[in-house]
Amino acid sequence: MLLKLWHKNKIALLFLAPWFIGIIVLGIVPMIASLYLSFTNYNMFQAPTWVGLSNYQTMLFSDSRFIQSLKVTFIYVFVGVPLQLLMAFTLAYILNKGVKGLAGFRAIYYVPSLLGPSIAIAILWRQIFGTNGVFNDVVSIFGVQPNSWVSDPSTALFTLIVLLVWQFGSPMVIFLAGLKQIPEDLYESASIDGAGSLTKLFKITIPMLTPIIFFNVVMQIIGAFQAFTPAYIIGGERGGPLDSTLFYTLYLYIKAFTEFQMGYASAMAWMLLVIIATFTGLLFLSAKKWVFYGE
Repeated sequence: MLLKLWHKNKIALLFLAPWFIGIIVLGIVPMIASLYLSFTNYNMFQAPTWVGLSNYQTMLFSDSRFIQSLKVTFIYVFVGVPLQLLMAFTLAYILNKGVKGLAGFRAIYYVPSLLGPSIAIAILWRQIFGTNGVFNDVVSIFGVQPNSWVSDPSTALFTLIVLLVWQFGSPMVIFLAGLKQIPEDLYESASIDGAGSLTKLFKITIPMLTPIIFFNVVMQIIGAFQAFTPAYIIGGERGGPLDSTLFYTLYLYIKAFTEFQMGYASAMAWMLLVIIATFTGLLFLSAKKWVFYGE
């Protein structure tokens, strides 16, 4: 059967061969290796020794910094992502109302999503919220005392959440595309029945846009859980101050490339996969109750 498949599709399979090789060598093999290493004690300098579930037990029951990294990451994801999507939807809704130069605004608003995860923007963000930054110049107008917002444990995570919200361009463009697909006759019929703007928003726009909302929620949550660069550059490689910006991925990096606990880091990587898969699965299960596909 395989020989028959080869003769029938050999040209296509030859073109696909680099992709298959890349998936196996750079994807499947490293995943299997990391799964094995997650059950070992491995420091890169000695052969791995089997320790069973010890890494997972330590992670869940003995490592206070791991729990702190979970707490910080959950706050970042479940505060930052809703605010980001609210900002994206609001601007998309406004731009959909026939703003002149729509293409230009769309391009301008999309730029933060391209630049946001970069090291340069993270450094710039650290300067903006530093002691002599622009943010202090603005809030001082309202009588707020200057502060190094990125160095204060009570506000450092806030600056990272603001950076996430600022990267609203990508979901905004997707929302805008979805808004363009809603039939105008629905709004015209609602207007004839006397529906106002808010009624149209909550009875037509949002229900018809639920598949787009669902897609954006899933993608942004997955991306936020994997955020690394802002925490590393703004909060420092140790997740300071006082672990207030210790993202999960940053702590994984510390364990792997600072403390060389590769087995423990592999266990953390698989735990992150489980966490992301769990929340994604819950979203898909809940989608049956609130996502409307037009049927």
